[in-house]
Amino acid sequence: MIQFTSGDAVECAVQIEENGETFYRRMAEKFDDPEVKKLFTFLIKEESKHKEVYAGMLSKLEKHTTLENYPEEYYAYLKAYVEKVIFSPERLEEEMYRIKDEKSAIDFAIRAELETILYYEEMKKLVKEKDQELIEKIIAEERKHFLELSELSLKIC
Repeated sequence: MIQFTSGDAVECAVQIEENGETFYRRMAEKFDDPEVKKLFTFLIKEESKHKEVYAGMLSKLEKHTTLENYPEEYYAYLKAYVEKVIFSPERLEEEMYRIKDEKSAIDFAIRAELETILYYEEMKKLVKEKDQELIEKIIAEERKHFLELSELSLKIC
């Protein structure tokens, strides 16, 4: 059995936000449509804000404190989810190659926001109760990002 700490979950969250920030920055640089550029620039700032929140949480967590024991499969699931599904550096590079227009960039961002929400829902179960409210606020922001991207996607069709 692997000991899964709330710190592990939060470290993954920091990485997700860093990778998301990189993706949005590259998309803001890639496209000229002012509305698309404006939204991606806004999302860069949001990801940076979230990263700071999680980094602050991480600095307050005890390194070796575990909330519960999780089976190896659950730990592997969360690690693989972050590494393979959500804004991983490898996936980011693959998608950059495939993204040829604003619509495909927005569609990828929509999927990534939904996948991020799912991760944070899982992460919320692993952190102390006092941190769950903060994570819920960030989930609400991620949902707003999803809606903003979805609205923009409809305009670009």
